[in-house]
This record gives sequence, structure tokens and C-alpha cells, in this order.
Amino acid sequence: MLFARTAATLPTPQQALPGRPERGFPVPVQHAVLATPIAGEVPAGMAEAFFGMGCFWGAERRFWQLPGVYTTAVGYQGGITPNPTYDETCTGMTGHTEAVRVVYDPAVVSYAELLKIFWETHDPTQGFRQGNDLGSQYRSALYWTSDGQRTAAEASRDVYQGALTKVGLGSITTEMLPAPDFFYAEEPHQQYLAKVPNGYDCHATAGVAYPA
Repeated sequence: MLFARTAATLPTPQQALPGRPERGFPVPVQHAVLATPIAGEVPAGMAEAFFGMGCFWGAERRFWQLPGVYTTAVGYQGGITPNPTYDETCTGMTGHTEAVRVVYDPAVVSYAELLKIFWETHDPTQGFRQGNDLGSQYRSALYWTSDGQRTAAEASRDVYQGALTKVGLGSITTEMLPAPDFFYAEEPHQQYLAKVPNGYDCHATAGVAYPA
């Protein structure tokens, strides 16, 4: 495994690893917990959202446990290198963050509920890290797939910043953008904590509840 690059900068296109034109490994067909397709088109009536919350192993589990979530997957997002691998992403030289794709039924679980999980289960003030996990691949990120998601995401950021400020915590550093290309991670990383129940699950939460 390559060591993480801990500098608080992202690579330029000239510095980034070259990657490859096509994915070099297959994506599992079925979710290990939900028994739904991991990849493919979003089913009719469903919606899609993307979240970066540090190590994607624990982040994914927080979403697949929610009623109304149809499927989840982990991957790499927000970078430069096409079709990166896990080891490449961990160098910090692809520009990606570890991200979770969530496909959900808005009639059962709202985007606002997903945002509450997002803010409360990591620390969005830490920049290029989460707890002891250092590097740009652990940065907080919120990527929207519709104008409605953008409006809700930006409003939720402002609400949560107010809650953080009240207890003396710093500014939110979350990267917020229209959803960039999502590159699926290798099979061992998909639903990792279902396969390894006592596996690594690091999330350095801010310890502040999202205001009701």
C-alpha cells in the first residue's frame, strides 16, 4: 500500500497521476447487504446523492442502514486522474476524495435526513483529514445532483455552521460542487464493514447535533 500524501494541497493537472482510460477491475453486481444493484441507472422515482466524510468504509455503513436507501457504493470523486485505484488515491496525487454514492427513495427518506447524517457523523471543520486519517482523500465533500439538492445542501451548511459557531468550533471546510465523475472503488472496499464487522471505522465527529 502506498503512503498517504499529507500536504494540504491538491495536485495540478500537470502533477496528477495519469490514470487509465478504463477501469482496471470489475464492480460487484450486487450490494452485499441490500442485495440491490451497486452500479447502473438510478431507478424511476429514486434520487442519487454523493458524500465525502473521511474513510469511506464507515461512511457507507451509515447510509445503507437507513430505511429508504436503495443502494450504496464507495468510490473516488472530485479529482483529476481517470479511473484511479485505491493506492493511487492514497498518494494524494489523483485529487480525489473517498466518497459514497447513495441512491434513495425520497418518499421514504428525504435528502434533508441524509444531510443530517452527513453533518453529524464526521467533522467538517478539519480540512484534509478526519481524526488520525491525514490527506486530501479524507476531505469533507458534498456533491449535489440537482438544483434542489444544491439549495438544501447550502442551507444546511449555514445552519450547521451556526451550531458549530455557538460552541466555539471553526469554519466548515466542506467542498461543495455539482457531482463530479464517480469512480467505483475495488470490490474489497464495497460494503467493507459488512464483510469485516470489526474493521476500521474512524469518524472524528464534531460532537454537535444538527439543529432540529
